[in-house]
Amino acid sequence: MNRILSLAFVFFFLHPGTAEEFHVSNPEEFDIVAKKAAGGDVVVLKDGTWNDARLEIKSSGESDAPITIKAETPGKVIFTGDSRISLGGRHLVVEGMWFQNPTGEESIEFRADSKNLARDCRVTNCAVTNDDAKFAMKGTSRFLSVYGSGHRIDHCYFAGKTTGGPTAVIWLAEDPDAPASHRIDHNHFGPREKLGKNGGETIRLGDSSTSMITAGCLVEDNLFEKCNGEAECISNKSCGNTYRGNYFVEVSGALTLRHGNNCFVEGNHFLGGGAKGTGGVRVIGEGHVVTGNHFQDLRGDDERSALCVMMGIPNSPANGYFQVKGAKITKNRFLNCEENFLIGLQGDSKAKLPPIESVISENRIQTNKGKAFEIQCDASGVKMEGNTTGEEPFEAEVTAINRSSVGPEWWKH
Repeated sequence: MNRILSLAFVFFFLHPGTAEEFHVSNPEEFDIVAKKAAGGDVVVLKDGTWNDARLEIKSSGESDAPITIKAETPGKVIFTGDSRISLGGRHLVVEGMWFQNPTGEESIEFRADSKNLARDCRVTNCAVTNDDAKFAMKGTSRFLSVYGSGHRIDHCYFAGKTTGGPTAVIWLAEDPDAPASHRIDHNHFGPREKLGKNGGETIRLGDSSTSMITAGCLVEDNLFEKCNGEAECISNKSCGNTYRGNYFVEVSGALTLRHGNNCFVEGNHFLGGGAKGTGGVRVIGEGHVVTGNHFQDLRGDDERSALCVMMGIPNSPANGYFQVKGAKITKNRFLNCEENFLIGLQGDSKAKLPPIESVISENRIQTNKGKAFEIQCDASGVKMEGNTTGEEPFEAEVTAINRSSVGPEWWKH
């Protein structure tokens, strides 16, 4: 044990009520500190390369005095190989780390094990990237696995994943006392190449088996750029989530409300830049609201249309297509898109149920590329009112989000 760490321990035991700063230079030292850390303590990781490092902490801080685990210099603590940070406590903060070319099954996970899920933790100012083709994560893997409840992931950068599995997964469990209620904000989700099969989402929020759970998560003010892993850039598979203020730039895919009900999609910008396959929002299920979004220069069709409303399967299984019911799609703007509204896309041969009890109103649709509405089903259950169409542009084009507002401060965009 080095002298700094030893002195820190002496001070800790003599002054147990005083928050302390611990400096560690390897996983063994971190393990010792992690068992003793308390609210307000700061654990500083020494700059350098940490190869195949497994860091786990089950200790808990307080809401106003978290335990902070941070890099000595943001971006200069670089985890490589099969490295992982596992959070199994409460009120923990991870700050300033860079996972470069990871090869394990996850890089950051909000649990120590199945019985120790994290609560009320934060990962901020971090990055997980793959920029070298000779490195690849194992099998179906994730950069980020989120368990437990009340977490925030913000101002991080995730890019370059090449193997199967979403970039980030929010895992859900039925817990009425602690719904997920995570906030994912001001992150930059950078380029991901086409995977060529299912499982290349950038964010998957839930799965089919937990899709009727109310997650209550907020995904806001993020930048998704060239996230082309598959048709579902975001795959919503739970209830009661909000997606607002995000920018999707040249994304060959869509924000897909795949399973679950009562989600809110507001004020997002889908900027295709004329790139192939760029899409907007796909609607499946009940009670969704899609309002105030901007769709521009999108070139996708079918499930990658600017706004796609799917057909439902009678008595659909959990992993099927539930009928669209009670959707409100209003006050959105469509500018120079190839396929604006597509109503009644059949994703499965068993899908026979058209949308019902739904409203499409007060949308403004430029029709210089494609017609306003492509209707492939009985649309008598959809009330259409106050929509404005025409070939001339009705407002100025929107430019992409200011990159300085997203991602880590230390990352060079």
